[in-house]
Amino acid sequence: MALLGGGVGGAGNPVGGSFTGPAEALEVIGDHAYAYSGTFGAATSSQTLLSFTSGNYYFVGKLTVNGGTEITTPGNGTVTSWTLSMNGQTIAVMLTETATEDMPATNSNDVIIPPYTEIEVASYSSSDDANSLTTAIMTGEIYRTRD
Repeated sequence: MALLGGGVGGAGNPVGGSFTGPAEALEVIGDHAYAYSGTFGAATSSQTLLSFTSGNYYFVGKLTVNGGTEITTPGNGTVTSWTLSMNGQTIAVMLTETATEDMPATNSNDVIIPPYTEIEVASYSSSDDANSLTTAIMTGEIYRTRD
């Protein structure tokens, strides 16, 4: 359930304002929008962290991805590549690295999403490790189009 007058998918945020879980679709509240994946274990096969179709607005914001990190053993990690696709076409590729920490563990990219566009954020890691957790977060503002 989304906030009144708000969201279009994902776990949402009930009227009481309590956190209910990841919002893997784009949630819209007034002129603001967000999506967050929750945690995924690192995997050597591609896995989708965010997937949604935008609505009657364009979105201006930022995609932030966090590389695989073991919470209880922070020295262990992975190299992870990230893709942002619009309507099935990859438009951005990012890289994070948490194993030797000689590259950023967190990376971000500015994003403009046109109306009615299919979005997918996927990751691919250098190793399979259910304890090495990755996340993706998208935040920004929406601007309504005229019909």
